[in-house]
Amino acid sequence: TSCEIQKSHKSSRQKKNQKQTHATGGDELPYEVQRAQEINRTFGPKGSPEAYDVIFDLHNTTSNMGCTLILESSKDSFNLQMMNYIKKAFAPASCLVLLNEHPHLKYSTSRSVAKHPVGLEVGPQPQGVLRSNIFQAMRVILKHALDFIELFNEGMEFPSCTVEVFRVLERIDYPRDANGNIIAMVHTNLQDCDWEPLNPGDPMFQTFDGQTVHYQGSGTVYPTFINEAAYYEKQQAFLTTRRETLVASAIRKA
Repeated sequence: TSCEIQKSHKSSRQKKNQKQTHATGGDELPYEVQRAQEINRTFGPKGSPEAYDVIFDLHNTTSNMGCTLILESSKDSFNLQMMNYIKKAFAPASCLVLLNEHPHLKYSTSRSVAKHPVGLEVGPQPQGVLRSNIFQAMRVILKHALDFIELFNEGMEFPSCTVEVFRVLERIDYPRDANGNIIAMVHTNLQDCDWEPLNPGDPMFQTFDGQTVHYQGSGTVYPTFINEAAYYEKQQAFLTTRRETLVASAIRKA
């Protein structure tokens, strides 16, 4: 199959940090909602022929995820081909792909205004801290992405390929008391172990009184976004994922 991308390819890069609200308060919408509406007006409207082809949504994370591309649709052969290209160009360093199609865990993103939204998470990086290695990794990955787009626009054909992804399965919350207060932290055996197998019976949390909470799932999963600072307010200690292989159709600009 073929995939058309406008000759003068348009892309936008965003950087979103902590959640903010408008300083004036009152009945005005939260700052992030206002920005999302502005992005939709500027780069959309979402779902329209005029919407931008690609938006790169750039984030850092406090989790030990390394470099992670976020895919929103397993049917998006253009993005799958792009991510395959990036993974090969970035080797021997690792760049994994997180696929989120979960009906209850997939949230609307500003980047989804584009026909082909691409998320990028790079970590670990503490909030409020600048790290040159994180910046450089993000810059290199984005360069590979833009190189892919340039090659596509020049007419290069990309044959069918397979891409390993980690599909989101479940959101795991911290243990809490009857009042909703957190009573445990991520276990030392799990902390900083993003993408490593978590098996039934493995330590998952350690309560403040020293008890160990074990993973009770039915099979091996691969956790990610472990102990992400921004997700405490979302009642999320980490996500579980399953490793899969997707097939991307061949693409060439028509």
